[in-house]
Amino acid sequence: MLASIVWILLMGFFAGQLARRLQAPALVGMVIAGILLGPQVGHLLSDEVLGSADALRTIAVMVILMKAGLGLDREKLAQQGTVALRLGFLPATGEAIAVMLAAIWLFQFDVATGLLLGCIIGAESPAVIVPAMLRLKSLGWGVQKGISDAILTGSALSDVLMLLVFSLLLAFLSQGDAILTLPGGFTVNAIYLLPVQVVIQVGLGVLLGWITARLLVSLLAQQNWTQNAVQDSLVAASIALLLVIVAVAVPIFSGYLAVMATGFFLIELDAPLARRLRGGFNSLWAIAEIILFVLLGASIQLDVLGDTLLTGILVLAIGTLGGRSLGWYLSTLGSNWTAKERLFLLPGNSAKATVQAAIGAIPLAQGIAGGETILAIAALSILITAPLGAWAIPTFAPKLLEQGEVDPTKVAIERRIVLLAAVDTSPLAPQVLKKAAELARRSDGEVIVLYVQQMDDLPGIVWLRDQVKQTLADIRYQFLILEGVIPETIIRVAQDYGAAEIIVGKRGHRSFQDVLVGSVPRAVVETSSLPVLVVEAESVGELHA
Repeated sequence: MLASIVWILLMGFFAGQLARRLQAPALVGMVIAGILLGPQVGHLLSDEVLGSADALRTIAVMVILMKAGLGLDREKLAQQGTVALRLGFLPATGEAIAVMLAAIWLFQFDVATGLLLGCIIGAESPAVIVPAMLRLKSLGWGVQKGISDAILTGSALSDVLMLLVFSLLLAFLSQGDAILTLPGGFTVNAIYLLPVQVVIQVGLGVLLGWITARLLVSLLAQQNWTQNAVQDSLVAASIALLLVIVAVAVPIFSGYLAVMATGFFLIELDAPLARRLRGGFNSLWAIAEIILFVLLGASIQLDVLGDTLLTGILVLAIGTLGGRSLGWYLSTLGSNWTAKERLFLLPGNSAKATVQAAIGAIPLAQGIAGGETILAIAALSILITAPLGAWAIPTFAPKLLEQGEVDPTKVAIERRIVLLAAVDTSPLAPQVLKKAAELARRSDGEVIVLYVQQMDDLPGIVWLRDQVKQTLADIRYQFLILEGVIPETIIRVAQDYGAAEIIVGKRGHRSFQDVLVGSVPRAVVETSSLPVLVVEAESVGELHA
């Protein structure tokens, strides 16, 4: 089992990075790694790991849904009115009905079996859609109208609906009509209570998300049970996973929706805590992503694809271009979305993966007629739409969406931090280097050490190089020796390397203005558009040009 986990993490990581270098989504490489490792090809994964695949996928989906909740923007959702709500029901319903009709025509399925297939295919993949939408938000695409927020919310709601209908149809096909006995001895077919069940599942999911968010704020922010962001994330992830487990045991609410609502309410109740958790769940996702998509690839049944390949592609095309497209049109009817923004729903709201992997094989396992065909089309939907969606979302977003200002309180903005330390061969250089090292360690950044040479000073350069090597031993750095006008060279290098801040030294103990008249530090401060940190022999002052 340990060897299998090593194979998953290492091969999944490097396959993902190889796919990224080939300008393909990382998940494509991870899924291919899973296929190669899994029982279809390499047989390198133990039965224990394969048997735990559903549980591991559940953990990974919990992580990504908490990330989604922590990235939602209440103001943008309110701005969209009913668009997000309609996106939660109409596209998935339209696709499920279109797939049902296609299955009746192509496979001679009955209505119930065709709709069962439609519910499997109609569900959207949070594992593909959520990270892609959060990435778009961090870059500002579509944020002005809250397009990513509407898609994220709609995706969560649609999965609630599709899974509910799927469970009812499965009971009907396995045991006949699903009859419920109500208080007082009344009996009713469960299908008639579907609208009530959807409202209850959504309502209780949101309510439990609010309660859980209040609990987390009390534990992590007010009571000070934890000492760092890692412990915060550990507690939050454990409680979120408990929600999912309870929802399976007591299926009266949507566990995944409750997790997403928890993240959403955390932003409203305690924004600093939400920011810390956002960073922690980003780190968890780096591992969970690999496990999720490698196991997804390992679960794909390649041997059942051959007989239904062409007809399966036709079914998926009818479902997406027919039923789902109609749902997109109705969902955005009367909204302020432009034609291009509506067209973005085609790549942005179509990916299938996790739900299909989780439930695609259930009809076959329970002996439902046509179960093998259902499994084949579910696997085909993953192989086609997951990598296509992961590629198409970032590719078409710049062409179809408008770029707006990023709200750093709603998303984690990943940025490579570069600091420029401008030094000379004076005794002040070690202090400038120490301050640069201190800031780099805090931000996990890199340091560009710049020495603008005015005359030959080989001993001084050797001494300076030794100081750099000693002070920045645990930090990534580059040591540049250039010639030119000192202030202009410092600013030019800072711009060329995308530095976040310039660090320079100041000699003497007189007043700042007296010392800096005509000096290099003052020239840098006055002409730089970047923050400049001025280091003195005994104190530090920071100026923002």
